[in-house]
Amino acid sequence: MSGILKSMAAVRIFVDDLDRARFFYGTVLELREKSVTPERVVYELDGKDIVVEAVAPDDPEHEVVGRFLAVSFAVDNMDTAYRDLTVKGVSFVQGPEQQAWGGILAFPRDPDGNVLTLVEYPVGAS
Repeated sequence: MSGILKSMAAVRIFVDDLDRARFFYGTVLELREKSVTPERVVYELDGKDIVVEAVAPDDPEHEVVGRFLAVSFAVDNMDTAYRDLTVKGVSFVQGPEQQAWGGILAFPRDPDGNVLTLVEYPVGAS
């Protein structure tokens, strides 16, 4: 591979309440925990790290809690993912919607208001 960047290594998600986030990402989204400290939990997904970090309300970085995350998580079947997450109490900013490029997008919120993107790619694409 040429170029400076080799691959995406990690996604960082900032939250107010690490215990609540740990339940959401570990139990609701069923991500595998890789490591835990009092400040963060690292999950593994497809060989990449998802780092969920607590940010105190008085920390200058707190402004990044509860925003739209510019990261997409692939699902095999959007209808199943949407149904399963809704049953688990996950709220969606927007439910599944077919896109002009052939895929399907949906936008769930984590307990701290961060907006995730779920994507089902068209058959034969990814």
